[in-house]
Amino acid sequence: MKRKALAHVCLGLSLALLSSSLTGCTFGFASDPDDPDEEVREEPIDTSVDTFQYDPSLDGTSITLLNSKAEIQVALEKMSAEYESRSGVHVEVMPVTDGDSPYTKVVSLYNSGNPPTMSILDTTDVIALAEEKAADLTEELWTAEADGYLTEVNGKIYSFPLCIEGRGIIYNRAVIEETLGEPFDPASITTLSDFNRLLDRLAASGMERPLSLAKEDWSLGAHQLQYIYETYNGTSEGAQEVIGQIKAGQLDLNTYPRMNEFLDAFDLLRSYNVSLKDPLGADYDEMAIDLADGKTAFWFNGNWAWPNLSEAGAENEDAYGFLPYFLNDDPNDFANQKIQASPSKQVMLDGQMASDKEQAAAKEFLNWIVYSEIGQQMLVKTCNIIPPFQNNPYEPGDPLSRDIYIKVHNDEAFNASAIVPNDHWAVLGAAMQKYLAGRSDRQELIDSIRAYWDEQE
Repeated sequence: MKRKALAHVCLGLSLALLSSSLTGCTFGFASDPDDPDEEVREEPIDTSVDTFQYDPSLDGTSITLLNSKAEIQVALEKMSAEYESRSGVHVEVMPVTDGDSPYTKVVSLYNSGNPPTMSILDTTDVIALAEEKAADLTEELWTAEADGYLTEVNGKIYSFPLCIEGRGIIYNRAVIEETLGEPFDPASITTLSDFNRLLDRLAASGMERPLSLAKEDWSLGAHQLQYIYETYNGTSEGAQEVIGQIKAGQLDLNTYPRMNEFLDAFDLLRSYNVSLKDPLGADYDEMAIDLADGKTAFWFNGNWAWPNLSEAGAENEDAYGFLPYFLNDDPNDFANQKIQASPSKQVMLDGQMASDKEQAAAKEFLNWIVYSEIGQQMLVKTCNIIPPFQNNPYEPGDPLSRDIYIKVHNDEAFNASAIVPNDHWAVLGAAMQKYLAGRSDRQELIDSIRAYWDEQE
């Protein structure tokens, strides 16, 4: 299948916006804090074919990679070891300590005069650091393979898109079919009312509360609330446009359609929440068990939740997938047709302190990931990543990533990432927790969002 390029992420933001809104940002849209020690099932890698051309002059070079995606720490170490065995280049993978901000960590390393050669960061962090710290990667060959997933800063490329991640309403098809006694076609659900009727039917058939909602502030304040920005028109540019209007006081959240549509959808989800009686006491791992065991049929989350589901007993052959986060009853609204999927993690190459040889070694390592038969396999099979590169022939093994992979190829995903301040998910996540628990009403939540943006410069 040929990839249909999604909207190009062009973020030529002004220095003023970068300094006021993005400095210190640690969370735009990224994976949740998974357990780095969690065991992930791994497919075997065929190392018998390797046509990649290594530069012998780089043999003996040592470079570093700061990793903020904890769940692939072991996988990256395996990749770097395989690359070293063939290139002679040593890549030390440095994990960001649990609880630390990747942005703060990389800035502290720059301040100490010992920055990593490469850093895996959220897109927001790359944008904040790019023009001052990063090497220009605009002319790299792999940019042609990542059309639609490149992040531009004032017309230049400063980062390597490592993976695509997406989110929506995860479903367990077998559980739905067993409960209703009939086949389930996800494509038949096209509006919020359709989804409401499906929830009603499941409840009437004995599954009283068919859905799980995580209580974590990162889930509520980023993965859910940020739909009000990202569904403005389904692009990152549109998300920044609506954020700018909110900050400038030009948009009334009380009359903004996406605000009220989001709350209508969220109200429906929380009314069927399996933890309705104690939503702030919900346990994240228990939600995975509930979905795998059939106590629930749905879980709002992203493809990064697969290790949790796998640990709970789900198999790669099981029929899990994503429904959109339905916002209204217009079947033609892109928000009801597509799930959100974007290049959530980027690799930034140091252009300030790395030597020419270190930069060359880092560039070769990135090219190895894109163009070598082994690197292509390890990105998908070892790291369990959805590749953003058109030339990578490998499909993810788990059903959640595979569903997103297919949706991206079929133009059933929209590529939008909201660039927000570093405390957005924590501050407004707390406001969402109050609303989830029924301790505030709709107007209080909207007022909290309005007050938050009023405080931003």
